[in-house]
Amino acid sequence: MTRILLVDDQALVRAGFRTILESEPGFQVVGEAADGQEGVRLASELRPDVICMDVQMPVLDGLAATRQICAGDSTGSVLMLTTFDRDDFLFESLQAGASGFLLKTAEPEQLIDAVHALARGDALLAPSVTRRVLERFAVPTRQEQVPPSPEALDELTERERETLLHLAQGLSNAEIAAKMYVGEATVKTYVSSILSKLAIRDRIHAVIWAYEHGVVRPGG
Repeated sequence: MTRILLVDDQALVRAGFRTILESEPGFQVVGEAADGQEGVRLASELRPDVICMDVQMPVLDGLAATRQICAGDSTGSVLMLTTFDRDDFLFESLQAGASGFLLKTAEPEQLIDAVHALARGDALLAPSVTRRVLERFAVPTRQEQVPPSPEALDELTERERETLLHLAQGLSNAEIAAKMYVGEATVKTYVSSILSKLAIRDRIHAVIWAYEHGVVRPGG
């Protein structure tokens, strides 16, 4: 059972999300919060698997709430949901530790797919914003480039490094498995080990890390 917490200041929005999500077998909405502060409290108390978080809310906004949740003891993944297709919201959400970013204009099926992805430990971005993420994080200027981190990379096995390169190219577990001639379960093990060794929360942040540290170059 995937346990979900809804954090949004609009009761009608929460009701709509609950209806959509609980129509999916295996999903259970375990709590609702009307502001970020309450969301932080419930995330710690209820220990949900996925937290659907609005960006703009009273008392404590979604970005600040996400920072607190991700810095705390919660193991839940945060899916940011917003009406506003703004780069600053997107980048700040990822930097706060969110594992997914989806516009509220998305189809119900996309919301369900997003929660499934985060519950599996994957990360998700709406297709419309993926390009902007790569432009911001994966294409640093010459002055902004960070040199590779050999100490961290030395912790990875050869197969884990290969997996990281494939992740940075945006490949799914199934695609990585096909390229490496291993099973998807093995790829999942490699990915989990990479995240643990590099102290990274999820796949999207592993991709960002790889580009920022020069492990892979845009177009490489």
